Amino acid sequence: MAAVALVGCPFKLHGRRADAGVDCVGLAAVALANAGRPVDIPDDYAMRGDYMGRISAFFDGSGFTRIDNARTEAGDFLICSPAPRQLHLLIADRTGAVHAHAGLRRVVLTPFPLPWPVAGHWRFIGD
Repeated sequence: MAAVALVGCPFKLHGRRADAGVDCVGLAAVALANAGRPVDIPDDYAMRGDYMGRISAFFDGSGFTRIDNARTEAGDFLICSPAPRQLHLLIADRTGAVHAHAGLRRVVLTPFPLPWPVAGHWRFIGD
């Protein structure tokens, strides 16, 4: 899976290059591009804010479908809420989720169950 190959990359807010650093949104952009599905992901956001509507619109308009009450599969995109008004984007693998960890300053694989509540779940279904 494209996301697992990015584990260990440095963290950089608004970063969009694996060698220079990525944030959670940049991780999604790079992983999708590496999987042959480049998308235009916005970079005009802050670490905290009310972005769920914008995130939903992006996924819904980019070949993804929202998944409710279904088992997580490798390649699914998850939105978690680690703190009030803070959303975090992760990409599921078989045993956990790949994400850009600001505190550890790198991309990591966190095993399931995740330590944060899942606020959204999308799966790529194609164009």
